[in-house]
Amino acid sequence: MQTISRDTLPARLAKRTIDSHKGDFGSVGILGGAPGMAGAVLLAARAALYCGAGRVYVGALDERLAVDPVCPELMIVAAESLPALPHPACLIAGPGMGNSNSARRVLAQALRVEHALLLDADALNMIAGDGELLVSLQARKAATVLTPHPGEAARLLGISNKDIQSDRTAAIQQLVTLTGATIALKGHATLVQHPGQPIWRNTSGNPAMAAPGMGDVLTGIIAALIAQGMAVEDAAVLGVWLHGQAGDEALAVGGGQGVLTASEVSRQARSVLAQLTLGKVQDNLEAGALDRLDGSTQAMP
Repeated sequence: MQTISRDTLPARLAKRTIDSHKGDFGSVGILGGAPGMAGAVLLAARAALYCGAGRVYVGALDERLAVDPVCPELMIVAAESLPALPHPACLIAGPGMGNSNSARRVLAQALRVEHALLLDADALNMIAGDGELLVSLQARKAATVLTPHPGEAARLLGISNKDIQSDRTAAIQQLVTLTGATIALKGHATLVQHPGQPIWRNTSGNPAMAAPGMGDVLTGIIAALIAQGMAVEDAAVLGVWLHGQAGDEALAVGGGQGVLTASEVSRQARSVLAQLTLGKVQDNLEAGALDRLDGSTQAMP
């Protein structure tokens, strides 16, 4: 088992060149947000935007959702009208999706996309109870990531939550075998495994992150990294660490109080990602100024 820490991260995003265009940084789409749960898709979409995805589309099952006043940059359409994503791309299915007939129809379509797909929340619950959807998942050729919490993992494997938590290493191995996907088994010391590769164990994060919407933020972070060209296994490892580290830093910034919101973690993730990519802020400002003077192709985004 390998430990996920700042010093062991398998990959990092490169600095952006001075002639960068939003199309260089991929597309993320999010399917979900049934009536009463629109916040889930917005949390995932905002996290993807904050973490650098060039374009972010929201396919909402609640058709009353027309604009996000916090991030009007998000392009919001009805779930069944979500356009084909410009490549490179990652599609998320599940946040706040519910289990309606329309949700199942949208999920079945998502399982057929020929680019990276990230499944979470209600998408996992529907797959757990529907053999046809599971077969479609197993038949996928393109990269797939699943981010179950222990309850969702238990439903997929047909065992109890207690069974998952009593042997998380065995559980993630069984999930990889069942689905053929990269798995991030969430919880204390989140585990990540890609088929045929060692298990990674995360070291970042804290109990203040036990709050609604945290999983939605994680999906948005991982999808943004994939859309920007990172291999799915590397994006899952980095995304899990980044999510936890953002929680640690948000807690420190907030004065050490014992509760965080998913929105706080989402915003802090951008700062942590910048630290990884660009180094210390002051060093980067100085380097950026020199780059512009000497005509270098490197600059701050």
